[in-house]
Amino acid sequence: MASHNNQDQSPASRVPGTYKEFVKRFPALGRAHENIAKAVEEAGPLDAKTLSLIKIGICVGAGLESALRSHVRRAMQHGATAAEVEQAILLGMNTVGFPRTVAAWSWATQQFERGV
Repeated sequence: MASHNNQDQSPASRVPGTYKEFVKRFPALGRAHENIAKAVEEAGPLDAKTLSLIKIGICVGAGLESALRSHVRRAMQHGATAAEVEQAILLGMNTVGFPRTVAAWSWATQQFERGV
């Protein structure tokens, strides 16, 4: 993963290095991925914060650490509080289990410490 520091806060700088490398190698797939993401976001009435909180829940269920961190960052950029992010994670407890929920919570906690 690319290193992150507090000096460089642009969204592009916060994208994992592996993602950047993949998109550089396969630019058409990167564009397609971005177009789909944009179309899905525009397909309904949910605001950016709510979309990010839902994505956090999806990441909990799928066990996706890097994506969860990214969506925690995005949710906070769109005004979500740590308590809202934690609730989105805790909702997974009865569905995907205690271990995944605790792991996701620990990833989010680390992201809170890193900041937006």
